[in-house]
Amino acid sequence: MKIKWLGHSSFLITSRAGVSILTDPYKSGSYEGAVGYGKITDAADIVLVSHDHDDHNSVESVPGSPVVLKGPGEHESKGIKFRGVETYHDKSQGKERGKNTVFVFDVDGVKVCHLGDLGHTVGKETCSKIGKVDVLLVPVGGFFTIDAAEATAVAEALDPRIVIPMHFKTEKLGFPIAGVDGFLKGKQSVKRQGSAEIELAGVEGERQIVVLDHAL
Repeated sequence: MKIKWLGHSSFLITSRAGVSILTDPYKSGSYEGAVGYGKITDAADIVLVSHDHDDHNSVESVPGSPVVLKGPGEHESKGIKFRGVETYHDKSQGKERGKNTVFVFDVDGVKVCHLGDLGHTVGKETCSKIGKVDVLLVPVGGFFTIDAAEATAVAEALDPRIVIPMHFKTEKLGFPIAGVDGFLKGKQSVKRQGSAEIELAGVEGERQIVVLDHAL
């Protein structure tokens, strides 16, 4: 399995068989140019949308004719099963920014969890619905999502082997959120990949935080 970070909360995840899953496609230039990541050029078989905001739901930006999956419940496409878990985009049960769907799915025997724009920490019930996690894609920038401390608590609760931060401030993003360094501070086993992509044959051993460079 390969995981490529396009930017923001958008990843391209490709199985050994060549099935491609693209998460939360952003609209390049949206929010008056604040979303400065380049136009998405990777085609995908499946697109996951955690919620309907322009920096996460721009399905029309994805080349090809992908299957689009949204919302909670059980989904299946291209032989891959997806579970959508209902959460919220804020700490007020959606009263501020609405609902958010966490997606959990298995690629090549590796359980991936994309938290979307999760706006709160997770309790036992939500953890139970999410289940076992090998790779956690977690927002860390705060303001619109959980912040560094809350992301740390969520990672501890879900106990993945690999944590990949997303939705943080970069030179391409004009949102008033924090960079990744606050989340990394004081943590062990941090690897700066030095590229946009990581390839996984499996996940074993101690938890590792992998920081990817945005591809776009």
